[in-house]
Amino acid sequence: MTIDNAPVTGDASTRRLGRIGDLFVRWSFLVPSIVLLVALLAYPIFYTIDISFSHFDIASFGADEWVGFENYREVMGDYRFWDSLKVTLIYLVVALPLQVVLGFGIAFLINAEWRGRGMIRALFIIPMVVAPVVAGGMWRMILDPLWGVMNYWLGFLGIGPLDWFGDPNLAMAAVIIIDTWRWTPFIVLIATAALLALPKDVFEAARIDGANWWSTLWSVAIPLLMPVIAATFVIRWLGAVKMFDIVLAATYGGPGKATNVVNLFIYEEAFRSLRFAESAAMAVIVLILTMVLTGLFLRGSRKLEDMF
Repeated sequence: MTIDNAPVTGDASTRRLGRIGDLFVRWSFLVPSIVLLVALLAYPIFYTIDISFSHFDIASFGADEWVGFENYREVMGDYRFWDSLKVTLIYLVVALPLQVVLGFGIAFLINAEWRGRGMIRALFIIPMVVAPVVAGGMWRMILDPLWGVMNYWLGFLGIGPLDWFGDPNLAMAAVIIIDTWRWTPFIVLIATAALLALPKDVFEAARIDGANWWSTLWSVAIPLLMPVIAATFVIRWLGAVKMFDIVLAATYGGPGKATNVVNLFIYEEAFRSLRFAESAAMAVIVLILTMVLTGLFLRGSRKLEDMF
């Protein structure tokens, strides 16, 4: 009886050793990634939070005295911080819906059957690979009020010349144009992949029922794509809220403070005014606001998935 059970015990122990080996292999791959993630993400966040509650000593370049919420009270009373948040909000409210609508609209057009759509689809990738600083400098030349090509084209329509970077309203419009030019292709790629994944039989049924292009788009395609549209909005929101480099290259927050987004303001306060503790408090406030709004957007996207 003992001899008969021996192989079973051996098989069980072999399986147990196999599971332990698999677990060891999995963690051997995960641990370096976890260490790298903690070093590059978690540590800077906790260090920023620590600085935000401390007095920052420039000489030792470190937090030397715990001051509690003093930095936060100072930031909350700084009207310039609230103005930069307002500028950022204006940019987000205009740019995000514009990019999503343009991205999905262009995706519908280039997925239709017409000659040359493959080349057009490839050309849309170019803005994505251009560095933000290069894009800002390039568009600064295009929108130059004296010799920019944009004012040259607008002159044929009897418009201009427009001082794109001298007028506060036009400066924000210029930033939105540059950002839309750079990020709309990203949404086009997502929308194109989503359109290709839609079931063809639904569109065949709509065509048989006599639905025209507009009815098919509005009553069939958009409801099917609504979860993708919501997810794309959240993804683009997470990228847009970090707006910094294009503004730095194109307008540097000007004219005045018309395009001074919150990330540029935090950068200026930290590395030009050397207010590291107050800047850390601003960064923490922006992080909390971003997390709260992202949670609300994700909840809304889940509700859209349930509806459609």
